[in-house]
Amino acid sequence: MIYGNIEGVKKLILDELEEIYDVKVARDEIVTEDIITKIHRLTLALGREISIAIDRKGNIKAVCIGDSSSVDMPIIDIKERRLSGIRIIHTHPNGISRLSALDTSALIRLKLDCIAAISVQEGKTPMITLGFCDITDDRLTFTLTDELTIEQTINYNFLDRIKVIEQAMAENNIKEDDGERAVLVGCDTEESLQELHELALACEVTVVNQVFQKRSKIDPVFYIGSGKVKEIAMLVQAVGANVVIFDDELSGSQVRNLEENLGVKVIDRTTLILDIFARRAKSKEAKIQVELAQLKYRLPRLTGLGAVLSRTGGGIGTRGPGEKKLETDRRHIKEQIYDLKRELEKIQKVREVQREKRNKEKVPKVSLVGYTNAGKSTLRNVLCDIALPKEAYGKEKVLEADMLFATLDTTTRALSLKDNRTITLTDTVGFVRKLPHDLVEAFKSTLEEVIYSDLLVHVVDCSSPEVREQIETVEKVLTELNAIDIPKIMALNKMDKVEPSYLKALKDNYINTEQYLDVIEISAKETTNLDKLLELISKHLPEKLSKETFLIPYSYSATAAYLHRNANITLEEYREDGIYIEAMIDEEVKNKTKEYII
Repeated sequence: MIYGNIEGVKKLILDELEEIYDVKVARDEIVTEDIITKIHRLTLALGREISIAIDRKGNIKAVCIGDSSSVDMPIIDIKERRLSGIRIIHTHPNGISRLSALDTSALIRLKLDCIAAISVQEGKTPMITLGFCDITDDRLTFTLTDELTIEQTINYNFLDRIKVIEQAMAENNIKEDDGERAVLVGCDTEESLQELHELALACEVTVVNQVFQKRSKIDPVFYIGSGKVKEIAMLVQAVGANVVIFDDELSGSQVRNLEENLGVKVIDRTTLILDIFARRAKSKEAKIQVELAQLKYRLPRLTGLGAVLSRTGGGIGTRGPGEKKLETDRRHIKEQIYDLKRELEKIQKVREVQREKRNKEKVPKVSLVGYTNAGKSTLRNVLCDIALPKEAYGKEKVLEADMLFATLDTTTRALSLKDNRTITLTDTVGFVRKLPHDLVEAFKSTLEEVIYSDLLVHVVDCSSPEVREQIETVEKVLTELNAIDIPKIMALNKMDKVEPSYLKALKDNYINTEQYLDVIEISAKETTNLDKLLELISKHLPEKLSKETFLIPYSYSATAAYLHRNANITLEEYREDGIYIEAMIDEEVKNKTKEYII
């Protein structure tokens, strides 16, 4: 029986593949020359991968047909502290014998005796790469051979190698490593590469090595130079990495070319950030926003001929058996994007209603903005502890953690200032260098809270070595959001981690600029200078209220009740000639009560 994708395969080819089951492979041979020649020839005819599973007795257990880049594996019984006793021989129609990330992953997860990849290219002699399980630091890993000829493969002494591995597996307490081990690659700056390292850690990826190549021009094929690709391929094998992460956005073709040459999964900075966002999203809105950004990112990266493949336009050349899978995928993604946008619009309307209610109540809006991991959530929680109105006690705090993008969900809480005014304080998602444009677009509804703020508190991690670059990044994103002209206070957080002289120099850089009304040094963790920060917020809030004094006759007590409902009363006394009130009021209240103003 031939397994896998046999749709459209001629009976003649299926019959030839069936004949492989009759072949008996010698116990000390990986595979016979006849099998290699046959599956090489049939792969050329089909343009698809062919895979053969062989047990240790030399019996053919399964023959499978895949597509141009992958093939199904047969069901294999995985044994404890032993290899499975099965070896897989398969073809690579891309002409590269190097084992792919899927191959090495299958090798370890299925505990195969061996996996062999045969290069298939018209007019070229097939070359073969072998992969074996290995043990490093009590962890099951893999090791690969150099490219071998057919003769070298047949004569390769693999039984001794299997015996050594199984002995080591029996003697050691092997941990099967399901985690991702990454090599990071960057061409921008060392600082940006270091931030990529932090992003990887936030994604629970173990970073085993970093490669930096300074280039004036990015290679359109590989992003880095072809020589560097070979160097990284050797490094990946040496350190046992199973993923390579690039510090910039890669095109679909660059990812494909790199994966074929490196033999492991390749992702870029954008994919990493999207993955972090997907892990951290808790609210319905955040989840929709992340999904929308992921779909927008994937859409242009669907491999294919684009509009040429479309069968939905009508006219000559479009009639046929129906849509190709690529077009179905593309149309499905566009429909999903449309549906998610509608969902976000509904949530946006709810936000608008909430915002209008706060506007009617004349509640000033303050938002915390800043680079990711600058301490916004910690500051927000501490300020709520200090100045939360009594009726708001017991409300849930936001997550604070020393990691990138701990907060994704925008939360708004009311605070009471010392002048009796109530404000709303909003904690927002952090910004980061090279923040994917699709993500900024998707989070527009969340970031609208920033756009409609009366005052921004720019929280800065002054202990960061790249503090100035981080400030510039935040200002750049605020410019993108058309929020750069909103009045701002800079809060230099984590002041306890830096020298006073450095802090003073940093403060002097920004205190007399047009961008910021004031600069204050604070420590959210140690609660230093937070009272002063609240005073600055009170001082710099756009003055919507004026202080007035009233004397209201007792016969007009309804006016006093109206003031209680619509003003911030700072003093109230019952005198002989009426009710004496001092209050902060807006223009509307002033017009309705002006006859009682002293």
